[in-house]
Amino acid sequence: MIDIKRILSAVLMCTLCTALQSCGETIDPNESTADAATLSELEEWDRIKEAKKNGTTLAPASDEETESKADDTSSETVEVQELSADKGNIYDVNGTLLMQTSGSGENAYRSAPDTYRVPFANILNSRSNGLDAILDKTLRQKDTSVKLTYDADIQNSIYRYMESVNMVGSVIVMRTDGSLVAEASYPSYDPDTYGDADDSALTGYYGNRAEQPATPGSTFKIMSEVLAHKHGIDSLYDDGAWYADGGLITDWDYDTNPAYPIEERTRYSAFINSSNVFFAKCFDIIGTDAVIADLGDIFHYGSPINCDFGPVTSSLYIENADDLRRTAFGQANALVQPMYLAAVTREAVFGDMVTPFTLMSTVKGNDPSKVRDNGTQPEIVASIPSAYRQDLLDGMQGVGSDIGVYAPEGYTFYAKTGTAETGSGVNMYIAGCLRSASDDGGIRYQGYNGYAGSYVIVTQLQNGDEFGYRYASESAGMYQNIVNIVTSY
Repeated sequence: MIDIKRILSAVLMCTLCTALQSCGETIDPNESTADAATLSELEEWDRIKEAKKNGTTLAPASDEETESKADDTSSETVEVQELSADKGNIYDVNGTLLMQTSGSGENAYRSAPDTYRVPFANILNSRSNGLDAILDKTLRQKDTSVKLTYDADIQNSIYRYMESVNMVGSVIVMRTDGSLVAEASYPSYDPDTYGDADDSALTGYYGNRAEQPATPGSTFKIMSEVLAHKHGIDSLYDDGAWYADGGLITDWDYDTNPAYPIEERTRYSAFINSSNVFFAKCFDIIGTDAVIADLGDIFHYGSPINCDFGPVTSSLYIENADDLRRTAFGQANALVQPMYLAAVTREAVFGDMVTPFTLMSTVKGNDPSKVRDNGTQPEIVASIPSAYRQDLLDGMQGVGSDIGVYAPEGYTFYAKTGTAETGSGVNMYIAGCLRSASDDGGIRYQGYNGYAGSYVIVTQLQNGDEFGYRYASESAGMYQNIVNIVTSY
């Protein structure tokens, strides 16, 4: 007779390992799979419950599954628990409760504390395909909860600031290792009162803008600068307004700067002054095939970065020479998630792109101090060749100085701004990093108590016209307030 407890343990081990390693799967960036994954997990749970109820046996794991299980647990023994109908808790990095199961049995429902319910709604809530759905299988392990890398108080403070000034858009704060400190998207919604009539909680007005593809504007020049350097373009004639094949490309200050034409504009000058003409000419020289290849090889552009909260995406479609030129300054058909901008900013400052992540650890039931297993381990997915790093850093330090953001003592500020015209309005970005003097760019942390590393901070403002802003640099005051919040904790 087959031992059902032994079979259940094998099945549960496979499902747990699958949940913890989900960021290694290839996911189509144009198709959300969270609903399907959650349905599959619940069906598996129902199958196990029915087997236990009827006293029947489950088919043993295949040889392939058994080998996978052995590989996954070769370095560490994982405690296998029975699946529970009631999901475990979700905590922040400090052990603050973010979500729990209230009630029991058929009356059980997921609830969140009033303070954090709205700021975290489109990150955690199941109707937003949030982490409560993505980590469903892990949370259904008996007496098992999860601890995330977010700092709930920083998240709440940033969101409440955005709310107080009506800053529509998103703010991402990430540590050096890729762990997310905050991911605020305004406006969010109250999951206790929000209806089910449409998809606004997923992709619409209340969707998580930090993970929605958008036109990046001149933040794209972080990548364009490296490609120009790689192909030996150190200076070019910048006429300020360039007619090419009937299309007109202008620099933002063409009408106000009497210095045009600039006979020999350097790459550094073009970067800190955000010249569209210079980088458009660079891409024209480099050519479509080399641009696409270099973006993919150096910046993982065009392929999803598979993370524990879903894919981080970037896309590009070049149909003609004008598309190629406009891509160089983040227009035409270039789209990225703001989360991708955080990853590429980290790469710009430290040389390597790492996977953003949110799962710090699994913990015991109602005690977030008792760790069951480590969470996501960051990986390097792309790197800037060492020969091209310092010039980019110099340029980003120049931009950071020009926009007037104050870096606290012990930090150096690097940044790139971007103003992107879209069919629905203008997106304004500041992609920056407060680099700690003591930070060597390492990506292995045991914990974040007393964290003294760097912070990547990316702001996206989608209603800058309401503040009278024409360019992203004018939103530097908002960015400064975000910096003050982050560094005050």
